[in-house]
Amino acid sequence: MKSLFRKQTNDSLIDQLISDGRIENERCITALRQVDRKHYVLKQNESSSYYDQPFGIGYGATISAPHMHAMTLELLKDDLNPDLKNDPISVLDVGSGSGYFTAVMGVLVSQNGKVVGIEHIPELVEFGINNVKKGNPELIEKSIIKIIEGDGRLGFEENAPYDVIHVGACSKNGIPEKLVEQLKIGGKVIIPVEKSSGRQYLEYGIKEKNGKLNISQICGVRFVPLTSKKKQLGLF
Repeated sequence: MKSLFRKQTNDSLIDQLISDGRIENERCITALRQVDRKHYVLKQNESSSYYDQPFGIGYGATISAPHMHAMTLELLKDDLNPDLKNDPISVLDVGSGSGYFTAVMGVLVSQNGKVVGIEHIPELVEFGINNVKKGNPELIEKSIIKIIEGDGRLGFEENAPYDVIHVGACSKNGIPEKLVEQLKIGGKVIIPVEKSSGRQYLEYGIKEKNGKLNISQICGVRFVPLTSKKKQLGLF
């Protein structure tokens, strides 16, 4: 459901999320204010970019509604805080799409960390990179984030293991094993998962010392599928 504002700005959007109780962590709020959503939507959606709703970005992909990003940030607020970590923070954003959430996480870890966005549609890789260059170019210039082409279901070994893996599309067959393997012990994964009932739930997993995930269901959601490049493009 979209929210309307008297003055439509990125700050008014964040103020509304705060007022609605969607987000309260000050670091996360500051990061959201620094990443202007209008730079991360298609041109035809710019006038509506501060509504709390998802938008299609082409190729069967979307930029999620701001309240979903806010909720995810609250879950990851400590994991994306360099002041609470001894080592540099490593983050993987699977299905990075518009590059928006990749950029927000980049702002949060910029003091001492790296974020890799991975997307298997080359046009979306280019879209995401160009958006970051418009809105938050310093994140690329300082090599805080990079967006690459690849099958996110397989992760990205080069920067593993990860403190955080965020997945922006729904997995039908549980959490991909390669992503679990590439998490650090104590690392977190957030991913929408479709159950046998056909319903989707946002799952939050913490990797335990035995290598298994301790999974919690957060809420019901509706995301585009995490699938192959061919299926996403309709090339069955």
